Amino acid sequence: MKRIVGSVTEQEKKEIQQLFERRNGLNELAKILNADNDALYQKLIQDMGETATKFQQWWDCMYEKYKWEKAENGNWEINFNTNEILLVE
Repeated sequence: MKRIVGSVTEQEKKEIQQLFERRNGLNELAKILNADNDALYQKLIQDMGETATKFQQWWDCMYEKYKWEKAENGNWEINFNTNEILLVE
């Protein structure tokens, strides 16, 4: 079940959208890259970790700012077309 619990500004949406797209790109790269090139592989792992941290920090910051409803086994997602935050349970 999904329900709208809030929204973010256009700028805030752009921040998370950039991180979302970067995370997805890195995940796709990880599927085709092997550990043979150790330096590149290590850079990928580092970038994935940094991006995941920034992604989570954005959600934590927005939660502190907007105090969205949350659920024990739920998570939030954003509708990039409307800037709405949805609680997914």
